[in-house]
Amino acid sequence: MTGVRLRGVWGRLAQEIEARPSSDGHRSGVWGRLATLVDVQEFRPRLAADVEIREFTHRWGTDYAMIANPRDLVYYRLTPEELEVARLMDGTRTVKEIVVDRLKGSGGLELSSVADLVYELSFGNFLDRPFVDVDAAVQRALHPAPGARQRAGRFFKTLRLDWKGADRLVRWFYRYLLRWFFLKPVLLIVGVVSVGGFLAFLSIVRSGDFSLTAESAASGFLILMGLNYVLTFIHELGHAVVLTHHGRRVKSAGFMIYFGSPAFFVESSDGLMLDRGQRIAGAFAGPYAESVVSGAAALLVWLFPEAPFSPLLYKFAVLNYLVLFMNLIPLLELDGYWILSDFIQVPDLRPRSLSFIRHDLWHKLRKRVHLSRQEVGLALYGFLGVAFTIFSLATAGFFWKNVFGGLLLSLWNGGTIPRLVLILLVLVVLGPIVRGLINLARAVSRRLRALSQRVRFRLERKWRVEAAGLIDALPLFDDVPEEILSDLAGRVALRTFGRGQPVVRQGERAQAFYVVRRGTLQVVEEDVATGNERALRVLGPGESFGELGLAEAVPRSATVRALEESELFEIDKGTFDRLLSDMAEVPEFAPTLQSIAELRELPCLSHLETDELARVLEHGAWQRYPPGATIVDQGEVGDAFYVIRAGQVEVVEDGKPVATLGPGAYFGEIALLLDVPRTAAVVARTPLRVYRLDRQGFDELVRDAFTRGTLNPHISPDRTWQH
Repeated sequence: MTGVRLRGVWGRLAQEIEARPSSDGHRSGVWGRLATLVDVQEFRPRLAADVEIREFTHRWGTDYAMIANPRDLVYYRLTPEELEVARLMDGTRTVKEIVVDRLKGSGGLELSSVADLVYELSFGNFLDRPFVDVDAAVQRALHPAPGARQRAGRFFKTLRLDWKGADRLVRWFYRYLLRWFFLKPVLLIVGVVSVGGFLAFLSIVRSGDFSLTAESAASGFLILMGLNYVLTFIHELGHAVVLTHHGRRVKSAGFMIYFGSPAFFVESSDGLMLDRGQRIAGAFAGPYAESVVSGAAALLVWLFPEAPFSPLLYKFAVLNYLVLFMNLIPLLELDGYWILSDFIQVPDLRPRSLSFIRHDLWHKLRKRVHLSRQEVGLALYGFLGVAFTIFSLATAGFFWKNVFGGLLLSLWNGGTIPRLVLILLVLVVLGPIVRGLINLARAVSRRLRALSQRVRFRLERKWRVEAAGLIDALPLFDDVPEEILSDLAGRVALRTFGRGQPVVRQGERAQAFYVVRRGTLQVVEEDVATGNERALRVLGPGESFGELGLAEAVPRSATVRALEESELFEIDKGTFDRLLSDMAEVPEFAPTLQSIAELRELPCLSHLETDELARVLEHGAWQRYPPGATIVDQGEVGDAFYVIRAGQVEVVEDGKPVATLGPGAYFGEIALLLDVPRTAAVVARTPLRVYRLDRQGFDELVRDAFTRGTLNPHISPDRTWQH
C-alpha cells in the first residue's frame, strides 16, 4: 500500500533496510533487500581484520598456507589454490564475482571449491560476521550440564584436563626469569651444564658404582616420581617460552594421561604460524631444557658420589636420559618427529607414511608400479616407525620391571597409605591400556557392523529405499523410471572405507560408480613422476563420482580417497550396463551421459562434479554457427557465457580483429555478473560448436553449490601442535 508507513518491528526493519544502499541496482524495498541479504551468491565474504596468513614453500612441491583466527586460536591449512580464493574475500566481491575471478585466474569454473571454502571460513569465525552455531546452542540449552560434571565427563572421555589461562603464567615466567636464557652468555653456560652433565653421566655408568635394581624405600619412589613431574613441567615450559619469545600465544596447557603416565602438556598450535627454523627451535626447547636438568643431576652425583641423595639422582638421570632419547627419536610422534618433519619439509610425515603402507604400497608392488623417491622414503619411515613402536613398548616394560619392581613391592609392604598410592598408580598405568582395548573393540565392532550392514542391505527393504532415494536425487537420473530405479537399487552394494583408503585410483579402468552415504572423500590428481597430489574437490553425503568413467570405459582421471571413515553405495559395471540397456525407452538418457562427458572435456568445466555438469547441461545448451555468423555484437547487453568445443572465433573491437580463440577458450564471462554492453563482437571464423550458459543458470549453480556445503577435514590443521 503506497504511502502507508509500517509500525513496530516491520516498520523499523523497513527503515533500516531502506537506509542502506542497494548494491545490485534492481532489488529495492524490504523484501527485495531481504532477498539480497539471504542470497548466498550475493554474499560478500570479508576476512576479519585480525586474521593472519602465512605462506610456506617446500622443496618437495607441497606448498601450503596457514590462516589463523587469533580470537579463538583456530588454524586452517590451505592449499595454494584455496589461498588465492581466500585473498579475494575482501568484502568487495560477491561469491559470484569470486567464482568469475577464479575462472579468469585458473581457467576453471570452481563452484564447489569456492562455496566450501566460504562455508569453512565462516564456520571457523575467520570472516567479519561472527558465526553462530545454532545447533550447538540449542543442544546446550536442551541439555545443560554443571561445569564440574561436564569437566569430569570430558576428562574420563579424553583423559586430559585443559587450562585456558596458561598463556598468562608463561608470560610471567618469561618476563621475570626465562627471557635471560635467550642471551648468548646464559645459553653458553647452560650448554656447558648439559654437555658436561652427560659426560659425567657416562663416567658414572662406566664406574659401576650405582645400580638400577637396588632396593629403595617407598618414599624414595614417591620423590623420584615427583622429580619426574617437575622435569616434565620444565620440559613443557621450554616449549611454551620459545613460543612466547617469538610473539605467539599458548592456546592451553594442562594434565593428561599419556601412554600410561600422568603428564603435563602445552598446546602450541600458534607455533604453526612460525617460520620453519623457529618451529624447530620450539620443538627442541623442551628436550634441551630436560637435558640441562638431567645434566645438573648427573654432575651432582659425579661430584658427591657418597651423598645419600646420589642413588636416587642416578636413577632420576637414567630415566630422564632414556625419556630424552625416546623424545628425540623421530619415529614416534614426539619432539624429534616434529623436528624431522620440519627439517625435511614434510609436515604430515607419519600419517602419510602409515597411510601409504596400509593402502598404496602393496597395491603398487602387486601391480609392479615404479615407486618414486618420495614413496620409497615414506615406506622406509613407516616400517621403521612400526618397529620402533614395538621396541619402545618392550623397553618401557623392561624399565618398569627392573627400575620400579623393588619399589612397587616396598609400596605394597609399606602400610595402608603406600598401598593406596600403589593402587592409584596401577589404575593410572592400566587406564590407557583398558582404553586402548576399548578402542580396539570399537574398531572391531565397526568392521563387524559394516559387514552386518552389507548383509542386512540385501535383506531389508529400507536400505534399498535409501539407496534409491540418493540415486534418484542425482540430476543424471532425473528421467529414470521408478521401476528401473527400484531394480537398480536392489543391485547396489554397501561399501565401507577407512580414513586414507582409496576408493578408486587414477589410471585404473572404471569398474563401478559410487554414491556417498556417509563421510567425506577427497578427489586428488596425482603426479606420477613425483608422487605429489593436487586436491581437486571434496565429496560429501548424497554426491556421486565415477559415472562418466564407467559410461565411457576410460581410465580414472583422478584418485578418490576417504578423508574419514565413509560408507558408499556401489553400482558395478554390470548393473550400470544393464541400466543402459533398460533405458532404451528413455532416449534422452544415453545422449545426456554423452553430453555431460563432452562438457567435462572443456577445460573450464573439467573440475566440476557430475551433478554440477548435469546442472550446467540443464541450464544451458549446445549451439552451432556457420562461418561468418555473429555470436555476440559489440554494444549489446550480454546475458550469456560461451565455451568453444570445436572451431575458431575472431574477437572484433570497433571493426578491427584483436584476437582469435579456439577449442577450450571462453568468452562473455562478465555477462554472468552484470547487465553491461559487450566490449567487442565475436564472429565465427570456421564452423563453430559452442556451449552457452545464461546468467540464471549460473546463479542457480552457485546456489546449489552452497546447499551441498561440506565441512572439509583436510582444511583443518595438519597437526595440533601439542607437546
